[in-house]
Amino acid sequence: MSTEEDNKSPFTEHLGELRDRLVRSFIAVGIGFVIAYFFKEELFRLLTAPLVEAMAEAGNAKLIFTGLPEAFFTYLKVSLLAGIVAATPVLFYEFWMFVSPGLYRDEKKYLIPVILLSVFFFVVGSSFGYFIVFPYGFRFFLGFATETIHAMPSMKEYLSFASKMLLAFGFVFELPLVLTFMAKMGLVSVDFLKKNRKYALLLFFVGAALITPPDVVTQIMMALPLMILYEISIIGARIFGKKPVAPDEEDSEDEAGDAADTETSETAENSDEGTDEAPSEETSKKV
Repeated sequence: MSTEEDNKSPFTEHLGELRDRLVRSFIAVGIGFVIAYFFKEELFRLLTAPLVEAMAEAGNAKLIFTGLPEAFFTYLKVSLLAGIVAATPVLFYEFWMFVSPGLYRDEKKYLIPVILLSVFFFVVGSSFGYFIVFPYGFRFFLGFATETIHAMPSMKEYLSFASKMLLAFGFVFELPLVLTFMAKMGLVSVDFLKKNRKYALLLFFVGAALITPPDVVTQIMMALPLMILYEISIIGARIFGKKPVAPDEEDSEDEAGDAADTETSETAENSDEGTDEAPSEETSKKV
């Protein structure tokens, strides 16, 4: 009965800790959402700046909303996204504190740098999409307008499109970090990355075609940075990757392991002999 209670108590404690950390995370997001809602128009204006500039060059710099509650819900979504971004430090802290008891000491020292670098690469990727890809892409799309055809994007459609594209560029820029971490763990090697470079380039163009809108310009603008990031990944794998073990070192490690096994076996035998001799001495005394 006591063993069952001991097994249940750690599980319930983990659930309670998870609940508390989720509550604190939701509170942080809620506070960020409330603060961002007071600046909802400025945030949406900042998000739509690349499109508005491209539309101003075409002679029409206005967005529309087709449903009565569309503008209200769009501002709510923008405020929620801004609140999540503002609460990112709290979210990462709660995640780190929750998973840290289950990690080894060697793994713990890599987790915080990986989290910080992942945030950095995500911000760089989203900034690349916002400042470089968006202006050229919007000009390309608006180039199809004529005297009788005008582009009238709605607030809801633009928010959906912009959020997906910024997230896509942010996540694809995580490639060097992911591959370098895999090389550090010994899952991939520099030779493997070099050998499969041509297949990786093919996957980059296919993935860019699936993620980006159906135009060649945006696809190339996503595939080219991925090619550069892949080369950076090879450099990172060469510097931080797990070094291959030489045959002599492997033999020495095997010999050391065999010696350790023999020592442990001898220790176990000596302990067994000691336990066998102890009862005999006690029985002799009793006799």
